[in-house]
Amino acid sequence: MFSSVAHLARANPFNTPHLQLVHDGLGDLRSSSPGPTGQPRRPRNLAAAAVEVKCRMQVDPQKYKGIFNGFSVTLKEDGVRGLAKGWAPTFLGYSMQGLCKFGFYEVFKVLYSNMLGEENTYLWRTSLYLAASASAEFFADIALAPMEAAKVRIQTQPGYANTLRDAAPKMYKEEGLKAFYKGVAPLWMRQIPYTMMKFACFERTVEALYKFVVPKPRSECSKPEQLVVTFVAGYIAGVFCAIVSHPADSVVSVLNKEKGSSASLVLKRLGFKGVWKGLFARIIMIGTLTALQWFIYDSVKVYFRLPRPPPPEMPESLKKKLGLTQ
Repeated sequence: MFSSVAHLARANPFNTPHLQLVHDGLGDLRSSSPGPTGQPRRPRNLAAAAVEVKCRMQVDPQKYKGIFNGFSVTLKEDGVRGLAKGWAPTFLGYSMQGLCKFGFYEVFKVLYSNMLGEENTYLWRTSLYLAASASAEFFADIALAPMEAAKVRIQTQPGYANTLRDAAPKMYKEEGLKAFYKGVAPLWMRQIPYTMMKFACFERTVEALYKFVVPKPRSECSKPEQLVVTFVAGYIAGVFCAIVSHPADSVVSVLNKEKGSSASLVLKRLGFKGVWKGLFARIIMIGTLTALQWFIYDSVKVYFRLPRPPPPEMPESLKKKLGLTQ
């Protein structure tokens, strides 16, 4: 069953000594350098371009009526360079967020597991994943908020700034630190449900794949086969993440663009239909990024031989209590 996709695992960047950590799915967006014909190169990361188009669709839905129309309008107005606009705060922000998110998740998962005990950890494992991921994301968003605010200003306000070096001092001069953190509460609204879905759905999907789909135990699967399961589970989790977090994402995008606005006013103005604008673009982006995040994260563990616990199994003590063993 793995023959058609095993090449994904073998091609991961950690099979060579030249490690290229593209954290949170952010590849090399420095795509504006001239190609052989003197024209700017096309961005090599479709997901990154989708970030730009999705953001424009949310702040100006009348102009950008859909993902394909959004790509067309962006290319017509700004050229290929426009698709990579705001790559620096995107890369820095989501790198810092990803480091905090995955790192703190492991910390909180162990902490809460020790508090619950072995049996309750198994019985309440979904709640454990949800609590650990929510706790991790709370701190991760504090690291992300300043870069997210700068990214939205660069992408959605023509003429405001073209680079992070230009945008950050200008934002601080106009509004002080508030400019960087006024979107942190809506960011929590968007990212905490997103991350809870991302980790809980991934953990349970991996468990289900090994139980119902993969024809052999995880211990008998090769490392490439295990990484394929990771990628598939990550993509499935990403689709659900996109749906859960999209309304709040729409509010954050508009809020960071407008001075003196509030989340409640933006939500009221957008309405039910408005907050779902650009969902298809977000599903493509988040599904791809989430799959790559988990694939890279698991690849790092494989490369450095870090612990990779198998899917949870019922403790023997609990089996005896439930009369499942002789």
